[in-house]
Amino acid sequence: MTTSRRSFITSISMLAAHTAFPISSFNFNTSKKLRVVLVGTGIRGISFWGRRLVQEYSDILEFVGLSDINPGRLQFGKEYIGADCPTFTDFDAMLKKTNPDLVIVTTKDSTHHQFIIKGLEKGCDVLTEKPLTIDEVKCQAILDAERKSGKNLIVGFNYRWSPYSTKIKELLANNAIGKLTSVDFHWYLNTYHGASYFRRWHGQKDEGGSLWVHKSTHHFDLLNWWIDSDPNEVFAYGDLEHYGSNGPFRGSNCRSCEHKANCDFYMDITKNKHLMDLYVAHEKHDGYIRDNCLFREEIDIYDKMSAQVRYTNNVTLNYSLTTYSPYEGWKVAFNGTEGRIEAWLDIPYHENIAVNQAEMHAKEMEQSAMEDVKNEPIIVHKLWKDFDVVNVPTEKSGHGGGDGRLQDKIFRTADTRDPFDRAAGSRDGAMSILIGIAARKSIESGNPIKIANLTDLEPMEKRII
Repeated sequence: MTTSRRSFITSISMLAAHTAFPISSFNFNTSKKLRVVLVGTGIRGISFWGRRLVQEYSDILEFVGLSDINPGRLQFGKEYIGADCPTFTDFDAMLKKTNPDLVIVTTKDSTHHQFIIKGLEKGCDVLTEKPLTIDEVKCQAILDAERKSGKNLIVGFNYRWSPYSTKIKELLANNAIGKLTSVDFHWYLNTYHGASYFRRWHGQKDEGGSLWVHKSTHHFDLLNWWIDSDPNEVFAYGDLEHYGSNGPFRGSNCRSCEHKANCDFYMDITKNKHLMDLYVAHEKHDGYIRDNCLFREEIDIYDKMSAQVRYTNNVTLNYSLTTYSPYEGWKVAFNGTEGRIEAWLDIPYHENIAVNQAEMHAKEMEQSAMEDVKNEPIIVHKLWKDFDVVNVPTEKSGHGGGDGRLQDKIFRTADTRDPFDRAAGSRDGAMSILIGIAARKSIESGNPIKIANLTDLEPMEKRII
């Protein structure tokens, strides 16, 4: 018990602040489990940061409170997680009554800052789902609160922890292609996963900050980590041309829509018991509709996005995100002074196989143990030489195997030195969203946006570890 708890507290300092805090500064009682509260009992909260923690780490932690504004979903979440703790529709009351060590935030993106700041001010360490927040003002408030509190903030970036992403990092760190000069990165969301963002609150900028922030924060964090530098300037294009008001017809939601037979995007939520029990059964409490029409007029985010980013170490990035691709996958290429690295995942024609896109997305979200492991190639080209193929054992479940590895690092193996520096704290969270925020501002203004003008963080030529 003592060793496990000590490891967790050490990990909080290592993961969050990039500074070695003495263990004694956390003033913990090693005879007790870590006291955890969670706010936001949506699907990510109750599964990855709820049920999985109970199943895998109950020997070192315990949930002492759950909070959500929707009392029905809150009760369902408690039962699904398997936690024996009180529930609260009032977050402040939960903090006061439970006296937690750690606050986990999995609410709507636009409210992350509220709960992060309150948790820090209460004297708790905080772990938040990505993105950190949705705009530069809220970002600065979070940074100020963390500094003032003396506590620490972890951002749950899982893609860094997949073996495939890690191998790319290793190759770059070992100068496999010499000095890195430029990167091309393209992510394709299919018409199952991509469309899902437009059904939900993510389809409005003031709720999710647009996919520049909610989705691309994953990609920008990976890129910042791979490139090992901070972004300096962003110029972007974007538009809404497929979803929202562009649709040929619209309804209140898929269940009641008169256009079911003619809509290629019709989603029969009644066939998914988990979504019915978690969301549909509790719509009456807060009006949140999980199978909303993705052609509704109020959608105001972009569905095609392209950006160019200049890093402080002078690497240039060309980035794009497509939200209505026939398949889901990604491609990246790194150009260096001595060669080129090419990598990709889930591009079906590379293997000449048919892929069920709906099943593929469901598999990615699973939290099962290592299974369906297959070798995926990374191509390393050398100038004046033939290319080499590096095969990487890769999983599909749990975001490419990243989910479980992230949690194990936090809760089990914090004392083990990570040669790839995959831990992510508030600065990493800020730098990833600031690219997306700058992209939004660039589209709106038609001008390049300096990252240094958004918050008081100074972009560095080499990432601060």
